[in-house]
Amino acid sequence: MLPLGWTAVNTLEFTALVGTGSLAAGLLGSLTGLGGGVVLVPLLTILFKVDIRYAIGASLVSVIATSSGAAAAYVKEGFSNIRIGMFLEIATTLGALLGAFLTAWVSGSAIATIFGLMLIGSAYLSRKPRSALERNTPPDLIATRLCLNGWFPEVEGNRSYNVQNVPAGFGLMFVAGALSGLLGIGSGAM
Repeated sequence: MLPLGWTAVNTLEFTALVGTGSLAAGLLGSLTGLGGGVVLVPLLTILFKVDIRYAIGASLVSVIATSSGAAAAYVKEGFSNIRIGMFLEIATTLGALLGAFLTAWVSGSAIATIFGLMLIGSAYLSRKPRSALERNTPPDLIATRLCLNGWFPEVEGNRSYNVQNVPAGFGLMFVAGALSGLLGIGSGAM
């Protein structure tokens, strides 16, 4: 189904433009960990006048593909802590189910407003660097019991880290999953 104003004659042009935009969204999503939905949903709704609910559905499919492709590279290079990912996936999945349920009850304009606020909040938080004190904290008891602490490669060698605030992180990922299900963006935005 083509968006309003598009005719069957424009199908090839529409497909090429959406394909190009989706390629750019996927590239940006894999580079930033945002899944591409932050580009794809506005692209489809603003530029192509696709209803936001359809754009969210299309974005969720692309988020799955983008995340799967990028995750393989991050795991291979040693930048992914599989135990943390699997642990947080439980909260994210439960939240996504709630978010998908809420789409039937929330208006399109409210979804668009929440989407914009989410992007502004994500941009603000990504600019805030962690201090050396925040990076060198003692292990959290829950994280230690669940074996969530880990390491990542750096130029100088592997750098270890301690996971903190496991219950807060679990709750935050539930909210991230709900926003993902509602907005069609990856939970990486949180």
